[in-house]
Amino acid sequence: MPRRRIGFWYRLAAVIAKPPLVVLFKRDWRGMEHVPADGGFITAVNHNSYLDPLSYAHYQYNTGRVPRFLAKAGLFKSGFVGTMLRNTGQIPVYRETTNALDAFRAAVDAIERGECVAFYPEGTLTRDPEMWPMAGKTGAARVALMTKAPVIPVAQWGANLAMPPYAKENKLRLFPRKTLIVQAGPPVDLSRFDGLEPTPEVLREATEVIMAAVTALLEEVRGEKAPPEPYDHRKARLEQRRKAAEEGAK
Repeated sequence: MPRRRIGFWYRLAAVIAKPPLVVLFKRDWRGMEHVPADGGFITAVNHNSYLDPLSYAHYQYNTGRVPRFLAKAGLFKSGFVGTMLRNTGQIPVYRETTNALDAFRAAVDAIERGECVAFYPEGTLTRDPEMWPMAGKTGAARVALMTKAPVIPVAQWGANLAMPPYAKENKLRLFPRKTLIVQAGPPVDLSRFDGLEPTPEVLREATEVIMAAVTALLEEVRGEKAPPEPYDHRKARLEQRRKAAEEGAK
């Protein structure tokens, strides 16, 4: 299937966003050869800064294969941001509503039209103390197993140094000038799941394979080893509650 044309609105977004990115940051882009030239595909991207969607979008725009992001539905409602999201074909996510499956269907439709759909499998900014990818949610794996589309892992680093997540003051730290590193890897091998029913267990295992590929890329980017087990925010929150209850009982 031929690639989708970039279109007026995405080009307009690039005209607005690229100049400040080029001026304010250095770039270290790797692995562009792994981005498919044609056909629908999925990217699985780590998320460590409010700024990193721009650095990743800049990287992929320059490959000629623009990503369709899944974004919170509230961002689409009004204003300039909403206008740009709607007209560039981004996919609204309605969390915990009767429309929650719409994003899943829209992602499948986009891939079948030959587009790229970008997933942040962690579902939010990483809460890992050392900025490693957390345990992922199963949406990307579900779409991948249903469509048989290739999953391209993408690791990025540097945006978090310019705008750290969850900082008390979300101010840009522009100096010294930061380098935005984005690295794509070869498609994740999910062949072991061919023909299997997408049970919760299968989806969890496929998600773990995807997140392991993203983490391995980030290890290469950072020159460090990640912890043996990915940070699980839900488990960590339950553990904090347990400890608080124990302290309160003393």
